[in-house]
This record gives sequence, C-alpha cells and structure tokens, in this order.
Amino acid sequence: MSDVLSKIPIKIKVEGVGEAEGELVRIYAPLTVDRLLRMLPIEGRAHPINGGVSIIIGIKRGEEKSVKKVEAGTISYWPRGDAVCLYYAPVSTQSPVNRIGKIKNNLDHIIDIKSGTPIRIYRINSA
Repeated sequence: MSDVLSKIPIKIKVEGVGEAEGELVRIYAPLTVDRLLRMLPIEGRAHPINGGVSIIIGIKRGEEKSVKKVEAGTISYWPRGDAVCLYYAPVSTQSPVNRIGKIKNNLDHIIDIKSGTPIRIYRINSA
C-alpha cells in the first residue's frame, strides 16, 4: 500500500492554544482507522489522562493490534474509554489501546490542554 493511501494527514485544533499536525496510519489498526476516517471531523472536549488527553468519540470498537505502552506523540483509540487519545509523554496505559497515528509537530500544544478544552481533529485536505 502506498504512503499516500496508508498515511492520512490530519490537523488537531486545540481551542485557545493552536494547531498540531499529525497523521493517521492505516497499517497500525486498519479497521479502527477506517472507521475514524468516516467520522472526521471529530469534535469533543479534552479529558486529562496519564501522559495525555482523551476525547470521547462514540465508535465502540474493540482491540486491534493493541499495545500497553505508547511513545510521546502517539495517537491511539482507547476501546475501554471509547476515546481518541493524544499522548505528549511516553506511558504505560491503564488498559490496551489501538495505536492509530502520530503527532508530527507542535506536540507542546497537547501538553497545554486543560480539562474541557474543545478539540477538533480533521483531515488537512477537508478543513
């Protein structure tokens, strides 16, 4: 699969803070990523978690190539919380997550997110 098809560029807009760019990567968890792509744009409010923030999205997917450790910059789907998670620090997660992408720049914008801050995740070419 070509890079164009397997890596989908996204922006993460954090109200009052700024924007970060990232990408969803199909090979990490193809079914989960495809479901999220059909939902974009995703809008929600930040909920602090260990090493990052989560946004409840309501897709109710199960585990897919799940992991318990993530790196700074990881974007994941957390089945137990039915949420997209954005990590600014490497952590061992409370329960397995499906790694779905990565944040490519402005990771500091994720660190600055406060509880309840509106977040919007969208494809760069469909803002």
